[in-house]
Amino acid sequence: MTFIKVGHVVLNTDYIAVVKLESQTCSGEKSVSILMTVPKFLLQGEATPSNSYHYEWLDFTGREAKVLQDYFSSFDKVIDLLSEQQ
Repeated sequence: MTFIKVGHVVLNTDYIAVVKLESQTCSGEKSVSILMTVPKFLLQGEATPSNSYHYEWLDFTGREAKVLQDYFSSFDKVIDLLSEQQ
């Protein structure tokens, strides 16, 4: 389990499903978007739901977007299968 801190947000990388390195907010500002999967806790007596996860997009802009883009573009962290350096 790894945690990364971006500004005032701490993310558990186990729950990151998708990272869009070049995204845009509703206002058109450049951003990095992260799709988080959050497990739903079952209430007592509740039938098992067909989808036991909640999904939520987080958008980061400015300095936070830049550090996330650097982090998820790092060869130490992510394997690039279609490297642009061909």
